Amino acid sequence: MQPRNKNRYGTSGSTLQKARWRQARLVLLGLFVTVALALFSLTSPFSLIELRSFDYLSTLAPPSLPKVGPIIVAIDEPSMAEIGSQWPWPRALHARLIAALRAAGAKAIGIDVIFAEPSTDPENDVALADALGPDVVLAGDEALIETPQADQFVRTEPLAEFAARGARTGIASVHLSGDGTLRQVPGYADGFAAQLAKVAGRPQPPTSGTALLQTFGSARTYPTVSYYQALDPGQFLPEGFFRDRVVIVGLSLQNAPTLKAGGADAFATPFTVHTGRLVAGAEIQATIFDNITRGLFITRAGHGPVMAAIALGALLAGCVVFRTTGWPAAAVSIVVLSLLIATSYAMLRLGHVFISPIGPALAYLSVAAGQAALDYAAERRSRRDITRAFSRYLSPALVARLADDPSQLKLGGERRTLTVLFCDVRGFTTISEALKDDPEQLTTLINRLLTPLSDIVLESGGTIDKYIGDCLMAFWNAPLDDPRHASHAVGAALGMLEAIEHLNEELQREAAEAGIAARVLKIGIGINTGDCVVGNMGSSRRFDYSVLGDAVNLASRLEGESKNYGVPLLIGERTATLSAADFTIAELDSITVKGRTALSPIFTVISPVKAETLEMHRQLIAGKYAGNLNSKDPAFTELERAIPHLAGYYRLLRSRTL
Repeated sequence: MQPRNKNRYGTSGSTLQKARWRQARLVLLGLFVTVALALFSLTSPFSLIELRSFDYLSTLAPPSLPKVGPIIVAIDEPSMAEIGSQWPWPRALHARLIAALRAAGAKAIGIDVIFAEPSTDPENDVALADALGPDVVLAGDEALIETPQADQFVRTEPLAEFAARGARTGIASVHLSGDGTLRQVPGYADGFAAQLAKVAGRPQPPTSGTALLQTFGSARTYPTVSYYQALDPGQFLPEGFFRDRVVIVGLSLQNAPTLKAGGADAFATPFTVHTGRLVAGAEIQATIFDNITRGLFITRAGHGPVMAAIALGALLAGCVVFRTTGWPAAAVSIVVLSLLIATSYAMLRLGHVFISPIGPALAYLSVAAGQAALDYAAERRSRRDITRAFSRYLSPALVARLADDPSQLKLGGERRTLTVLFCDVRGFTTISEALKDDPEQLTTLINRLLTPLSDIVLESGGTIDKYIGDCLMAFWNAPLDDPRHASHAVGAALGMLEAIEHLNEELQREAAEAGIAARVLKIGIGINTGDCVVGNMGSSRRFDYSVLGDAVNLASRLEGESKNYGVPLLIGERTATLSAADFTIAELDSITVKGRTALSPIFTVISPVKAETLEMHRQLIAGKYAGNLNSKDPAFTELERAIPHLAGYYRLLRSRTL
């Protein structure tokens, strides 16, 4: 029965607990981001950010200019040159213009010039008054003057004598956003464009205080003629040019002023972000006129829908990163963000409602990026824990593999098929006794022995379980899968035997130089393959990654039995079967080891030999099992010569044969 609570590095209950904690943390992150952005959405900076997004969306493929919209009569540079008079021009000239436009069939005439004071020549005022009528709208102005003493609201209107002739007064003032850009439809009931709409007999859909202007282009988008041309349309303009049209007269310089240079009666609009040009006030009034008469204005969503959109963005992010963050989540995020922008644009174009994608996009990015950062930090902690826990057991390459893919890590009492190796130094007690007065030399000797042996284990993909004095225990196929674990373990054992030979050569050379007797080191190795339980074992304060099982016990017994068979390496039956394709395996005996009642066949690895030699060995072992061996059988001598690796074994077997 596997334990319910597993180690701190992962699996089972721990993995489920981590997943639940991650999900709870994601929910808290989503709530925090939603509340924080909802509060931020109430501030002026956020509002300006939203309006800037409106600039880009509303100018993306804007609607076409209405075909019968207002015509602009521009008080521009060519007109000033033709008229030959400094601005302001005599009001009698405006009277001539009104008469000319009326004669050309204009339905409504708006003069975006404020005539609030009498001119120096009363006859000019009389001439203008005589030209006015109910088809003319004159501009007025409203302004709030703030002083340290008080705030004063000032309304400026045309001269009373002009209004007495039937001309309407329209407030031409506009409201600019905090960044100085004109986006909002003026809320005046008697606004300049609204009065023009009444004069022209055009119905006006109701507008809210949050209505935004739909602009149609940059400066000079509306059809524009110079003032001097409108004075004599028969000479300069096509026939019927002004017939049944709304005409707006005002300053409109041909070279549209720039945002940096500024200009008289010119304003920044959403298109200014693309062109850097200001738009004349007369053209602004034309834009307002078409917005309110054709219902083209955009209603800006209130705080409720904005907060709902923010919550939606956070929810979408939570769904995308609910299980993990990575490149797939990043790809989905690009799609989601694109859909948020596309949805905002579709609502603006089709529903004439503006909900900025900034809020939900910020919420999405904050939750997704925040969770990614938390996952990255958790991954870093996991890598650090894995590296710290396994750097003692595994090679750096395997530790790196585990750190890169912790899903390969399944710890805590997991049942797996492992190949286990025990390696022990022969006669170490005698060596220890000889060096009892020189513990430093003994420590140096054992370290020189275990270092190359450990390196061979790690290089072959093995996991070092523990050191028990002069004994080394290792296993293969955990924590990482190793389909060829038996062959790798056997290969490591052969490498260890070769390493001992090299070490003995070094010790002999050093002893000869020092003039002392050399110590010859020998090792015995036992290897067995079988089902084991592998995981972190020990107490809650101290534990090691280790294995338990009958296969482990047999590997240990095989190491001890190796000296009784005159060979340095014994392997179990399953190890022999799994590694037979890579090595030449020779069966030696079937034994009953301590703690087991069943016979266990034991094998060793030899150098490649001829098939007939191997068959002779098999017949010899079959005779041993049958009990009919003869010590004088020439096969002993032939095999000792053909397989020198087993010469000691054959001598022992002959000595034990009657």
